[in-house]
Amino acid sequence: MLTGKQKRFLRGLGHGLKPVLMVGKNEVNESLVSETDGALSAHELIKVKVHESCDMDRHEVADSLSRRCGADVAQVLGRTFLLYRKGEKPVIEFPKDKLK
Repeated sequence: MLTGKQKRFLRGLGHGLKPVLMVGKNEVNESLVSETDGALSAHELIKVKVHESCDMDRHEVADSLSRRCGADVAQVLGRTFLLYRKGEKPVIEFPKDKLK
């Protein structure tokens, strides 16, 4: 589970990303889950776009994919959302909290 600060950090990183996956009429199926899993393994942080033709709500799609791939939803904004899953060799390093 990501903290608020971690989500904010990931949103900053994800701002410039292009969508890697598109969810359309077929909604969330095994093929999409497999592709999402592969993309998360390669990139750790991915952006997914939900087309208007998709009957599922964008939050439902994000929750379903995150559960089935073992990822966290970093952001849902409009018809896009960010998924994060720590890689075997992590590339994204979260900033350390400053001690007071």
